[in-house]
Amino acid sequence: MKHRLLNFGRQVGTILLVIWTVVSLVTLLIELVPGTPANAILGETATQEQIDNFNPKHGLDKPAFFVSYSAENGLAWNGTNNRYADYFGGLLRGDLGNSFRTDRPVLDMIMERYPATIKLALASMLVAVGIAIPLGVLAGTNKGRLIDNFASFIALLGISLPTFVVGPFLVYFFAVKLGWFSPTGSLYPEDIILPAVTLGAALSAILTRMVRSSVIEELGEDYVRTARAKGLSERTVVYKHVLKNGLIPVVTILGLQLGVLLAGSIITEKIFSWQGLGLLLLEDGIAKLDYRLVQGCVLVISVTYIFANTLTDLVYRRLDPRIRLS
Repeated sequence: MKHRLLNFGRQVGTILLVIWTVVSLVTLLIELVPGTPANAILGETATQEQIDNFNPKHGLDKPAFFVSYSAENGLAWNGTNNRYADYFGGLLRGDLGNSFRTDRPVLDMIMERYPATIKLALASMLVAVGIAIPLGVLAGTNKGRLIDNFASFIALLGISLPTFVVGPFLVYFFAVKLGWFSPTGSLYPEDIILPAVTLGAALSAILTRMVRSSVIEELGEDYVRTARAKGLSERTVVYKHVLKNGLIPVVTILGLQLGVLLAGSIITEKIFSWQGLGLLLLEDGIAKLDYRLVQGCVLVISVTYIFANTLTDLVYRRLDPRIRLS
């Protein structure tokens, strides 16, 4: 019991450290971006009076960090009178601050877009798994044959093509030429198909190679020969025994790739105007130098990624009894 509590405490400490590091790095990087939020939001024609009213309202008249530098005074210690301390103080109260541009709570803005991004990520995973498992099994059970070479070629092609190439191609072919889907937007249920395929294509290529390798490795195990000796059909051997054990490392890859999907969704949401967290971060946060919105979006994406990794560990332990015993 004591050992479990220590492990739990260590995991919670690691999670908090990762969150703090991510938010701190994002805060540092966005402070280094040229320009000021006042000019980005109010416009270049803003008067000095408007800027003087804008900055104190959002705490921008304070130094960015605990230590600041000026040519007149050199290094100066700011104590807790800085934007960095204010932000983390708000986090401890569950407050992500208000958007500089809309003056709305950042948490409310994120929660409006968050479901769309999660829906896109899950749909992309379904697309990837739906392609990778049958294609990987087919390649693994036909090692060295034409179908194996074809599957390997498709997987390599999927890995090589970035989303900003696949996305516009799908829009041109299926939306412009065939007219089956809307080129952009997220109003109708079918609007998720093209962005989900765009994101899922690269992931399916990686998973296909993983499934193929796992199937080939498992086919050489003793339990497979035993199952065949009992007279089980090849389909039963592959899909009931081989695939069950072969999917264990694939589950790990799926959990780790959720972070890639969340990051990739920023570009994909921009291409398809999908009203998710990525588009909010890109257009309303980074483009407008809305510090609080950028910090909030990155924080939510980081927490989601950490949660997915934790869930992957639990599933992995469930699938593999050896992990639980250790």
